[in-house]
Amino acid sequence: MAEGTRTLGPGGGSVTPAKAATIYDVAQVAGVSHQTVSRFLKGFEGIRPETREKVVRALDELGYRPNLTARSLKSGLSHRIGALTHEISNVGPSRIAQGASAAAREAGYVLDLVSLDVRNSRAIEESLELITQFDLAGVLALSSTDEMTHAFETIEFRVPVYIDAEADDAVSNHLSDLTSVGMPALIAHLASLGHTRLVHIAGPVTWSAARNRIGAFDAAVEAQGLRSVGILSGDWSARSGYLAVSELPHLPDATAFVAANDQMALGVMLALKERGCRIPEDVSVVGIDDIPEAAFFDPPLTTLHIDFEAQARSSVHKLIAQIERTGTPRIGRPPAPQLVVRRSSGPAPGVAS
Repeated sequence: MAEGTRTLGPGGGSVTPAKAATIYDVAQVAGVSHQTVSRFLKGFEGIRPETREKVVRALDELGYRPNLTARSLKSGLSHRIGALTHEISNVGPSRIAQGASAAAREAGYVLDLVSLDVRNSRAIEESLELITQFDLAGVLALSSTDEMTHAFETIEFRVPVYIDAEADDAVSNHLSDLTSVGMPALIAHLASLGHTRLVHIAGPVTWSAARNRIGAFDAAVEAQGLRSVGILSGDWSARSGYLAVSELPHLPDATAFVAANDQMALGVMLALKERGCRIPEDVSVVGIDDIPEAAFFDPPLTTLHIDFEAQARSSVHKLIAQIERTGTPRIGRPPAPQLVVRRSSGPAPGVAS
């Protein structure tokens, strides 16, 4: 809108458009210095939680948006990040995308999300070719499948890129915490309840996360001196968890079912109930992820809480460290998975509670 242009108010009169909020406005509403607001927007972590909360409330109240055009003109650098992802309907990729968008915004960047079709290799190549033509500061490649990781590793990006992909050994990845901390805690919980024979419902084999969870399950079971009595296949959906159990000619001789994510655990629970099993009196069921609905399953689901948003923030700040050549990301390692015990896990049959 040109300077001096006015818009019509409710009564037909003209009113001057509201002026965009500045960091000084945010500072005044939050009761902090403008330097504090600036540090917050740049992702600085050394801000007290109560101060951070005041700034967040003020940003929301004023609808503050950083002036990226002015910043780009001043610095000569773009402040747009291209984020490449897939399977956005799944909980993990969806929450990671949300966390990445928030982290980019707080750091003064705009995140453009592109969801790719992993079933069409040509479509992946065309989308990657297209996004490399944009004026981007960097690219965040969020990969969970072999096809996506291969595509990201073969494309030549002309800007800094961070590929957030879980390696099969998971040694250097933040998701290694699932192997070293999370899964051992989940299996130790079942062992403490007297469970000795466990079944794992796995995700699709083209996902490195699924393969790592199988490996983590096997290692944790062996470490506790328990026995794995089967690996069933799923595709992360509740339907696949249901079919994995309901289509078995006979139920395995297991005291607990360990699903690779909460949605499959939901399907497993229904299939077991339809086959006459009580949960947890006859068999326990546990999951991984701690989706918001997990606390409202019937019974509420014991699971591992995965902080997807923190993982996304960590990845975004690793990319920004490359873009801004600061060397060290402003945000460190995300928290390890936490065991959340609910009523879907109980003493194994024959074990006194």
